[in-house]
This record gives sequence, structure tokens and C-alpha cells, in this order.
Amino acid sequence: MCMNEKLAAATSMGAVTLFVADLDAMTAFYRDVVTLEVQDAAGDTVTLGRARTPLVVLHHDPSLSHAAAGSAGLFHTAIVFESQAALAGALFSVAQRAPQTFTGSADHLVSQAFYLTDPEGNGIELYWDRDRSEWSWTHGQIEMATLYLDPNAFLRKHLVEGATNTAAARIGHVHLSVGDVATAREFYVNRLGFDSTASLGEQALFVSAGGYHHHMAMNVWNSRGAGPRMPALGLGQVDLALPNADALGELGERLAHYGTEVRDDGRTLMFQDPWNNTLKAELAA
Repeated sequence: MCMNEKLAAATSMGAVTLFVADLDAMTAFYRDVVTLEVQDAAGDTVTLGRARTPLVVLHHDPSLSHAAAGSAGLFHTAIVFESQAALAGALFSVAQRAPQTFTGSADHLVSQAFYLTDPEGNGIELYWDRDRSEWSWTHGQIEMATLYLDPNAFLRKHLVEGATNTAAARIGHVHLSVGDVATAREFYVNRLGFDSTASLGEQALFVSAGGYHHHMAMNVWNSRGAGPRMPALGLGQVDLALPNADALGELGERLAHYGTEVRDDGRTLMFQDPWNNTLKAELAA
């Protein structure tokens, strides 16, 4: 191929759209528990985020039902905070307002992470990244682990009394449930142009642009063998933010080369992965 085979190094993640059954309850959860701000509310759609950055878009669709067990779709949406204090503030809100939604925590070497589930079963990760100078790479693969992380000790160490919930945050990565890793690799690495940063055999794949530990991940832990998704509540769309028009054009050329159907309006590219997960690539704000 003569075209650029990789996503631009400055590629990042944009907002994640969720199709929801109860818009009021889900808005309250992401606002009051996850500590996001309502940035826009119009009709059936509510956008929440931090510091003018949209993170989660909730779209009410009463025609949809929950997906069957074992389906492909969202594993979790991962929100990265700019400091441990900001992360501790969000974690404290979870502990105060919805402790039953907390599902676990881990030190991944590159990050410290806390996990929960929203009222409609969508996974959420709240995390903080260690500085890249502290990350370790071996033969092009990032070293990550799942080590014990005590949430109470984290709060005692990092929670700042009276701290506000206005600190910046962004979508750090999006983790998907897919049917098989080989197909995920062919699409997300070979076609989209992400770099593979870590692999757990036939169980999971982690990919990124620009040397991040991962912007996206795909696993089969709950969905091995799953085929294309039917319309359902849960994941509606994953947004990719590209740094410039050249990067967007190169992605469009690459997808066309591989025969991926793309809706191109001149400003955005809309396409689906092999499991009918919808992705939108657009210029970063």
C-alpha cells in the first residue's frame, strides 16, 4: 500500500454514546455518581462531560431491549482523570451514592483503576495514568498487570476534602466484547491502523495510537463466538478524534482499500466493525 497504514499518533478517543431505556435515571447516575456535568439536554439525548469535553452521550430509545447474554458490545467505557485527587473525588462519590455499583479495582502498572456498572448494565472504568516515563515496554508490547489496589487506602491517601468535581477528564479508552481476537486484530490493527500494544492470546487484544498503553481493547471473556450485534440497548457509538484532515482522509482511504463500507460527509467517517459496533471518526475539537 502506498497510503499511510497507521492512525495518526495524535489520535485520541471521543465521546461514547449509549442507547438507554431510562434517560432520567441514567442521566442522574452519570451526573451524581460518576460526577460528570450535563452539557446539553435536547429531546431524547443528554450529553455529559467535564470541562467542556463531552464524554458520555445518552440517547433514549424505548424501542430497544437489552442484548442477550453473550452478545458482542461494550465491555466498559474508561474515563481517565488528570490527577489521583480528581479520581479519588469520583470514587468517593461512588462510595457515597451507589456503593452497590462498585465491582472492583486494580493497579495495572501503567494506571490505577476502579470499576463499576451503571443501572442498565454498562461497564465503567475510572482511572488515573502514571507518567509515561514509568511505563515499561518489551519488544513493542506494554507491560501491564492486574495487581491488588485497596480502594479505601486510595481514598485515605488521595481524597482532598472540599475538592470540586470540575477537574478535566476524558475518555481514555473503550473496551469492547467481541466474538474472537483474530477478527478484532484484522479490523482494528490491519484496517483501522491501530498498533497492537498487548495481547492475551485468544482472550484479549489491546491497541493504541502514538504509544499510549491502549485506546481500545477487545476481549472474549463474556462473548466468545458472538456474531454481529442486533439493535439493542447499550453501546450506540464510539468516537475517534483525529488530529487533522489529512489523518481523516488517510483513514477513509484505508477503509475503502479494505472494502469497509463508510459513510463520509466530508467531516466525519461512520463505519462498523465486524460485530456491528458503530464508530465515528472526526476531527478533534
